[in-house]
Amino acid sequence: MPKYPHYDLLVRGGTVIDGSKAPRFVSDVGVRQGRIAAVGDLRSHTADEVLDATGMIVAPGFIDSHTHDDQAVLSQAEMIFKVSQGVTTVVTGNCGLSAAPLKTDMHLPSPIDILQTPPSQRYSTFAAYLAALRATPSSVNVVPLVGHTTLRAVVMDSLDRAATPDEVAQMRLLLEEALAAGALGISTGTWYPPARHATTEEVLGVCAPLASHGAMYVTHMRHEDHRVMDALEETFHIGRTLGVTVLVSHHKVMHSANFGLTRETLPFILETMKKQPVCLDCYPYTAGSTMILTDPDMLKNRVTIASSEPHPECAGRDLDNIAQEWGVSVVQAAERLRPGTAIYHFIDETEMQKIMAFDETMIGSDGIPVGNKPHPRLWGTFPRVLGRYSRDLSLFPLETAVWKMTGLTARNFGLLDRGEIKQGHHADLVVFDADTVKDRATYENPTLAAEGIAHVVVNGSLTWSAGAHTGARRGAVLCRASATVEGP
Repeated sequence: MPKYPHYDLLVRGGTVIDGSKAPRFVSDVGVRQGRIAAVGDLRSHTADEVLDATGMIVAPGFIDSHTHDDQAVLSQAEMIFKVSQGVTTVVTGNCGLSAAPLKTDMHLPSPIDILQTPPSQRYSTFAAYLAALRATPSSVNVVPLVGHTTLRAVVMDSLDRAATPDEVAQMRLLLEEALAAGALGISTGTWYPPARHATTEEVLGVCAPLASHGAMYVTHMRHEDHRVMDALEETFHIGRTLGVTVLVSHHKVMHSANFGLTRETLPFILETMKKQPVCLDCYPYTAGSTMILTDPDMLKNRVTIASSEPHPECAGRDLDNIAQEWGVSVVQAAERLRPGTAIYHFIDETEMQKIMAFDETMIGSDGIPVGNKPHPRLWGTFPRVLGRYSRDLSLFPLETAVWKMTGLTARNFGLLDRGEIKQGHHADLVVFDADTVKDRATYENPTLAAEGIAHVVVNGSLTWSAGAHTGARRGAVLCRASATVEGP
């Protein structure tokens, strides 16, 4: 018998930032059967595989609080754009958009179509979608939300109106099924045309089952401009009425005329947090990305086309240049380029930093995994926070940066035994060089992998190492504590 316990994996000699915001400490981490078996001085212990982390940081795997990876976890299962930056868990189904439930023969209105869910991979129930994820695991864990806009598209014959009481009841039944299957909650995207006509009463009616399931209400709010305070009021009202946690997705204030409004939004959010459960996330960029829009207000600033089905050759080009070349207005050019995705430069750097530095703000990429010219946040979000904002600009200490990507997010979503390096927790780990870690993805070259990410471990399996994917696909579906959790 060996004198000391033997591990499947031993991360030796690193500096641990454990995800709790506690000060860093030098320690080894031993992994056995997908869990952290020991944290401490393990120099005399042996393992099947040893990673030398001397001079590097060992942190919990990063949790991307806001993604549109619903279909990518099936069709791009290696998820290189996420694991290469240290992400081990993704929250899907945001902005009202989810890959299930869907009808095989239904038309997918924008922005649901950005998920690129083919008819052959559509599931009529949320349970069937989660079963597919479990049958063919991806490289990352999946925290699934169901989208209100998706439910509208399944139930309603026209989306340019409020739902009828019968349609609300049908959507409520679909939500019940998704929650029973394990969805952590519902997301809305009332900023988008397919859900813009949904009233507050409709949302409340559809979301009535949330409280009994202990589920969340997540929202891309109705307004993120000069009406942002009205949108926050509506969001918090919904949370209070339902008695559930609300999450304000990718909090921002758009357009230069509204820069400075964080002096109102952040104190309001902080005060509301004292009265009801509220959380928020943001991405570390001054541009957003979504479907190609034709609203003139959204086309006033620089717009870069990320993908276009009718004109794929325009990916990576600015909309105004395309319009000049075609001899048309930017609105007309946008119409010709649809369906597709675009990048909108409409956020102030100072405002974004204030939101990110707000103590309770989680980090989410909001990346859209479509085409070869996506927003660079798809590949660079987490190293950008570690390198540019924590190390270079000293916006917050590295312990805080890691917490915003791990422990805080796990707490807000109720992810059991995740988000911290503790004995007994699932072994989701990232080893990175604090001195060199940085994002390399740019608007011109958006698919460049980050620097400084040495190793990534998902549920105990080494998944990314020495700049390459190992082939491991050990991601699990992470359901609410009250639902059955499948996977490692």
